[in-house]
Amino acid sequence: MVEEVSPEELKAEIDAGRPPVMLDVREPWELDISRLAGIVHIPMGEIPDRLGELDPAQPVTVICRSGGRSLRVAQFLEQNGFARVSNLTGGMLAWGERIDPSQRPY
Repeated sequence: MVEEVSPEELKAEIDAGRPPVMLDVREPWELDISRLAGIVHIPMGEIPDRLGELDPAQPVTVICRSGGRSLRVAQFLEQNGFARVSNLTGGMLAWGERIDPSQRPY
């Protein structure tokens, strides 16, 4: 079962200098509106073909706009041997509301 991580928990990991791989699965145009620094960007539809770009031994937090797409990708990663996968609950909308209001909602 995919672990859910809150924006506050992810921010604490980033601030502590131990961020997971932050996999943003949104489309390129969405990143023009809002994005976190240090992400790995692979759009959801490209994940199966680009799975080899990710290290299954590393912790991964999957990010999208509101948490739906990222949850599906996180489940896919778990099914493909990734042991430490989490989903950013509420996605970038929650991040913008609770952590960084400069991230524009869309």
